[in-house]
Amino acid sequence: MADTAINGIGTPGRQAPSPVPVQKALQPPRLSGRNSYSLFVTSMKFLLPALATGLVLLVIAWPQIIPDQRSLGLDFSKIARDQAKNLNMLNAHFSGVDENNQPFNITADMASQTPDNEDVVELQHPKAKMQTTEGARIGISARLGHFDQEVEILNLTGTVHLTHDKGFEMTTDAATVDLKEGTAAGDSAVSGQGPAGELQAEGFRMREKGQIIVFTGKSRMLILPNAEESLK
Repeated sequence: MADTAINGIGTPGRQAPSPVPVQKALQPPRLSGRNSYSLFVTSMKFLLPALATGLVLLVIAWPQIIPDQRSLGLDFSKIARDQAKNLNMLNAHFSGVDENNQPFNITADMASQTPDNEDVVELQHPKAKMQTTEGARIGISARLGHFDQEVEILNLTGTVHLTHDKGFEMTTDAATVDLKEGTAAGDSAVSGQGPAGELQAEGFRMREKGQIIVFTGKSRMLILPNAEESLK
């Protein structure tokens, strides 16, 4: 018997089948650098306008979301007249000029609007300052006061203290100051002192912003030695 050739491994006399090709796993296509940049630019075109719109809406809505605790926002026009007596102002300040166009100002620790007259303000520890045409300054202070803004008259009570920058000062229990005319008057007991001496009286009348002071009622004055020299 003729020998049968063996071709590879398998059944004698049969040709071995061809090997099956191994199929490679599929991989996603790679993006080139240019494609990645184009995708980034396209995304930013939609993302940036959306962020800007969101920020604008957040700024508008923020006061409603978290209200500012520092702002009180009281509307005085919505407060009833019977509640006006509760309206107070700390560290109040009023200013103006007199008939000679000289400045004056009033300060107080607290000002309260009176319910019966909106022009009248109640003052606690008021202080008024006036200035003459010659440049002299006069200060008046008290424990309580009522200031009529329309006529610019200040009524003071409780240890009224008047000082003049030339060194004169006096104290009384009540006084009325006309800031527009630069005058003051009082009918309570007065005690004063200055470079010339000491005095006591039952009242006083101040004119021309302290240039002239007239003491009324029973008056007593003690003149110090060299008073004339001290007044120069």
